[in-house]
Amino acid sequence: MKKLLWSMAAIMVVVFLAACNEDNEETETEEEEERVVPVEIDEAEEGSLTAVNTVYGRTEPNQTTPVMAETPGEIDTLEVENGDSVEEDDLIATLDTPAGLQNIRADREGGITNLNFSEGDMVTNEEPFAVIADFKTLKITAGVTSKVLALFEKDDTVNITIDGQEIEGNITSVGNMPDDTGLYPVEAEVENDDDDFLPGMVAKIAVDETLVSDTIIVPTEAVMEESEETYVYVVVDGEAIRKTVTVQETQSEKTALEGDIEAGDQVVTAGQLTLTDGAQVNVTKGE
Repeated sequence: MKKLLWSMAAIMVVVFLAACNEDNEETETEEEEERVVPVEIDEAEEGSLTAVNTVYGRTEPNQTTPVMAETPGEIDTLEVENGDSVEEDDLIATLDTPAGLQNIRADREGGITNLNFSEGDMVTNEEPFAVIADFKTLKITAGVTSKVLALFEKDDTVNITIDGQEIEGNITSVGNMPDDTGLYPVEAEVENDDDDFLPGMVAKIAVDETLVSDTIIVPTEAVMEESEETYVYVVVDGEAIRKTVTVQETQSEKTALEGDIEAGDQVVTAGQLTLTDGAQVNVTKGE
């Protein structure tokens, strides 16, 4: 009798444990099916991936004009000093010459530079008395490598930063012969009507370089790698679909791809570490 009772008890325990295990499996299956992963998304775009190359130069007057005396003489009166602005035909100085007083006038408007004389000094007609520099338009000369040279074309508009201020400038010259340093000269001009900039300031010229044209571009954080495979997750009807892609070019923020992905696809940019192909997702940002 006791053996019969023990046998019945053992059978009941086994049945009970089997039922519990079955319930656990069903619960885990239901939880797996109901599991929804929160993700953030962004839209894949069609376009070109570019990089910005920056070259450095210094500002200088766009044009300089020497001021010459017609005949030697002694400076009788001096009307200007270095840094003064003059208009065309303004009186700069009067010389006392053997032929009488001689006026020296400005041939053009600009700023006076390289004036190294005082009243009473003797002036010859062989060296410039002073120089008139055009500060309203500044020239920037930069030396670039042959690779970067190919990115510049005459009359291009470029962004130039001087003293923290970004302005537009025009490329006026692209050299085809290297200088003594082995670099090729590129010249640009910027307007300086308000005298914001001075000669000798460092200028940064930015020029875009197209890395890949007519491609699909996604945020770099959307691109994943596993076992030498590169892929992204695309959200379709609330599901994360894993798509294998090939990276053409990458930057810190944007990456160019080719593969089974199109412009307008919603790629997962955050939350993909816990995703599997076909997983249910809840878009929390970027929808």
